[in-house]
Amino acid sequence: MDEARLDDTGSGVAPATEGWFVVNVRDAEWKTHDVFGSGCVFESDVNRFPQLGINISVLEPGKANCLYHSESLQEAFLVLSGQCLLLVNEEERLLGPWDFFHCPAGVEHVFVGAGDGPCVVLMLGARSEHEKLLYPVSDLAARYGASAEAETPEPRVAYAAFERPLPGRPTYWDQLPWA
Repeated sequence: MDEARLDDTGSGVAPATEGWFVVNVRDAEWKTHDVFGSGCVFESDVNRFPQLGINISVLEPGKANCLYHSESLQEAFLVLSGQCLLLVNEEERLLGPWDFFHCPAGVEHVFVGAGDGPCVVLMLGARSEHEKLLYPVSDLAARYGASAEAETPEPRVAYAAFERPLPGRPTYWDQLPWA
């Protein structure tokens, strides 16, 4: 397989073709969301990774990375810097640098930034065309603005009230480990 072509998207580079590639987090495409923080996904809309999702999420204190949910495939998470709350099966756990969370299929979870600055989390998840999601209603997650309004297996229904993330780096870029 050949090397992928990386194109500048205006907020970093992303793969425009299939193939292998190397990119530094500083140079990769970033997206920012008013509610769900910022992230670097390493893939693009035209070149999605078929077997493994990987991203770096950056959370501000009090902000969740997504809505509280469970998946039918396993995931893994490693906190690289800062602090966050892990909401898992209706419990809270405070995590800091180098804390690892193994998330088997079916475990409800979401991360919420904590502490006094941004939190950086490496997030990985298996992919399958048969993957199933569930966004339950959660009183715990609702305290952080991270609960679905009504239980649904459909991401587009769960996120209907939210805008899509926009290309761009977060305003606190200079506080991040790679800046």
